[in-house]
Amino acid sequence: MVFEKVREIICHELKISEDKVVLEANLKDDLGADSLDAVEVIMALEDEFDISIVDEVTQNLKTVGDLVKFIEDEIK
Repeated sequence: MVFEKVREIICHELKISEDKVVLEANLKDDLGADSLDAVEVIMALEDEFDISIVDEVTQNLKTVGDLVKFIEDEIK
């Protein structure tokens, strides 16, 4: 459930196809997200899931799976 929404947001923000967005995909290396893209993805995820992701945490969120796990832990 969380993964599908995260994938949808990443696809929208990065303008990439869904088949590229897998749990193992690295946002920067595999999906081509630069720092501005990453900020926009984080902001969209914060809005969608009504959470706050501090800068110190975002630096450790490298893959799609990292994002999904963090969000799942936050919304429990």
